[in-house]
Amino acid sequence: MNTQFKKGVLEVLVLSLLDEGDKYGFELVEEISKSIDISEGTIYPLLRKLYNSAMVETYLQESSSGPPRKYYKLTELGRKMLRIQLKEWKEFTDQVNKILGGVYEKEGIS
Repeated sequence: MNTQFKKGVLEVLVLSLLDEGDKYGFELVEEISKSIDISEGTIYPLLRKLYNSAMVETYLQESSSGPPRKYYKLTELGRKMLRIQLKEWKEFTDQVNKILGGVYEKEGIS
């Protein structure tokens, strides 16, 4: 998949997963990697940015399989930004699909 496509959607994906519940970094990588090929090196700078922007908070929790894990928790600001980004994403993809609809048919892509 095009790297620029991934960069454009990664923040809203992370925010939406955190809206479901607190998660640690590698857990986010695993969840997103089920659908989109990403690496840990992609997620951690984004988590740092979200933390610095006050969209997430962090806390440590003991782990039975090693050192304590840093969990990320969505803040109210993060929830607000998620709603805004979901609306913007929907509008954007609707417009892109409107333009590409004819091309999909012409190329036989479903």
